Amino acid sequence: MSKPIVAIVGKPNVGKSTFFNYIIGSRISIVEDTPGVTRDRVYGQSNWRGRDFTLIDTGGIEPESEDIILSQMRDQANIAIQIADVIIFLTDIKQGVTAADKEIAIMLKKSKKPVILVCNKADEFGTNVDTNIYEFYNLGLGDPYAISAANAKGIGDLLDAVYDLFPQNDENEDENNIIKVAIIGKPNVGKSSLVNKILGENRVIVSDIAGTTRDAIDSEFKNEFGKYMLIDTAGIRRKSKVDEKIEKYSVARTMLAIERSDVCLMMIDANEGVTDQDAKIAGEAHEAGKGVIIVVNKWDEYEKQTGTLEKYEKEVYAKLSYLSYAPIIFISAKTGQRVNKLFELINMVANNNALRVSTSVLNQVLNEAIALVQPPTDKGRRLKVLYITQASTKPPTFVIFVNSKKLFHFSYQRYIVNQLRKEFGLEGTPVRIIVREKEDK
Repeated sequence: MSKPIVAIVGKPNVGKSTFFNYIIGSRISIVEDTPGVTRDRVYGQSNWRGRDFTLIDTGGIEPESEDIILSQMRDQANIAIQIADVIIFLTDIKQGVTAADKEIAIMLKKSKKPVILVCNKADEFGTNVDTNIYEFYNLGLGDPYAISAANAKGIGDLLDAVYDLFPQNDENEDENNIIKVAIIGKPNVGKSSLVNKILGENRVIVSDIAGTTRDAIDSEFKNEFGKYMLIDTAGIRRKSKVDEKIEKYSVARTMLAIERSDVCLMMIDANEGVTDQDAKIAGEAHEAGKGVIIVVNKWDEYEKQTGTLEKYEKEVYAKLSYLSYAPIIFISAKTGQRVNKLFELINMVANNNALRVSTSVLNQVLNEAIALVQPPTDKGRRLKVLYITQASTKPPTFVIFVNSKKLFHFSYQRYIVNQLRKEFGLEGTPVRIIVREKEDK
């Protein structure tokens, strides 16, 4: 990425997520008084003094911990440090310098990256801040900045210091060509494993503990097929199981990830088939008007016979009838089977979702469709379909003018949509129809 990258690191519960959310301007990271809540890296975009930059919020570093999740959080923070241009080392002035702070300071010095030492929660000391901040000089990271992330004090001076450490501004790459892909599905279907297989590194924590990925995480990359941003989302649980505030945040953020995306990869566990929860999640992507690809994962584990794939496809479409337009691909995130073929599908679906057709061509197709199948009549009055125009893209939305809305039955609307799909190959994207009445002059 051409924009500068700033990573926020520090031990758990020093206010990293609160600071991150203030800079980004929204509640992207989970904020809770439970240490270790932010598990994975979370990316956000911000701007200071006219310069765009990417901010990464990391899981808290526990240098000596052997716990599987905490050790992987440490690994994730290390990756953030490696790719960052500037590192903000956040500490808690109330706690003073701890053994963990000293270990993290050593790690940051070894990285050879520009580091800014920040003492958070300074507002609670009033005029005694200077006295309490003195011991942080012992970390050997220069002058500490005293701030309050919760009350937005001292943030401007800190951002000025960050700005001064940015690398020289290169020409930004054109981000309009980046396809945003949200990987959605219920917990433990292999979303994070797919991200890791695509990126070729442990970019997202992978564990057999369902619900490990709580935050939606953005990973930009490019390959021979194009430029992409992968958004790995927290698995959506059934509402009855969403009894923690943390999980509620994750569900809401998954919905936001769908909204931000161009294409959604709807992942299904081959061994479980389509569940009610899968149908609900897929419905969210459909209602949001996003391009959708149905990705059946763990296909390597599924027992197969002659005709198994075709039979499985029929069962999927029977349970997800509203996604009849979505292509299905059978993969194994674990072995990499057919993972590369995803990109051709993603490109096709993204292009179809953004397709714009001229009014003259649309009306030619409409007239041919009407000639092929005459509009219906009701009590001697015939529906007249006057003309069609495209209102918007993402998804393709068409306005059809008729002499009577009541006569334009759903079945004939579906016929017109199918003809548009047949002519323009709108695979993978919903198609919206807006019906307007107009006098036939």
